Amino acid sequence: MGLYFRYFSIHLRSQMQHKMSFFLTTLSQLVGSFSMFLGVYFLLDRFDSVMGFTYEQVLLCFSTVWMAFALAECFFRGFDRFAPMLGNGQFDRIMVRPRNLVFQVLATQIEFSRLGRFLQALVMMFYTFPRCGVDWTADKILTFALMLICGVLEFAGLFVIYASLCFFSTEGLEFMNIFTDGGREFGSYPLSIYGEGVLKFFTYVIPMALWQYYPLLYLIGQSDNPLYRIAPLASVLFLIPCLILWRIGVRHFKSTGS
Repeated sequence: MGLYFRYFSIHLRSQMQHKMSFFLTTLSQLVGSFSMFLGVYFLLDRFDSVMGFTYEQVLLCFSTVWMAFALAECFFRGFDRFAPMLGNGQFDRIMVRPRNLVFQVLATQIEFSRLGRFLQALVMMFYTFPRCGVDWTADKILTFALMLICGVLEFAGLFVIYASLCFFSTEGLEFMNIFTDGGREFGSYPLSIYGEGVLKFFTYVIPMALWQYYPLLYLIGQSDNPLYRIAPLASVLFLIPCLILWRIGVRHFKSTGS
């Protein structure tokens, strides 16, 4: 952990060398995510609810997903920007260093400007907490914390898949944005509104529903199933195939010669 915090400090000092650029980039991230919030606001302002979910309940879902995605983009950016590392020979240098490969790729980039999205989601969360009808008992606070943590890990797993596929294509495959950025957009609303097929896909293939939809039902009182409280923990199993694919990619890695 000490080495990671040294990387953390280096990245922070590097990005703060140009403070105005940093703050403008952060502001652009905040404004961009705010525009997505406006879509939720105008939709619910007209129809009051979506499939039985009120505006405040949808906003709780929205803020949780966007906060998880912002944290994943901030701290797992190395995997999301992995393709250039293969092309410029940086991964060759990483492989000869006596440190874990996942740790080194993880520490190569920390994108603090992505915290603009985090701040926007945090403001929405503070707004909706007292208005969404949730009785914030200790177990529900714990459930919400699990939703956020496991959401970060699930998005991180998708970034690892993206990086792993780069070993075979040498370039980033843009279709993965369907599951990263697309998953964030889908997750802005409770997943059941898209139909049973989409809900099953995001339960058994990309397990977003395990940390987004089912715990939400428990929080807002639409279900008293005790398993929904710990459903986010099951989504962490998604990291296993992600890391297996990463190991397969590393074994098949051939230097570009750069």
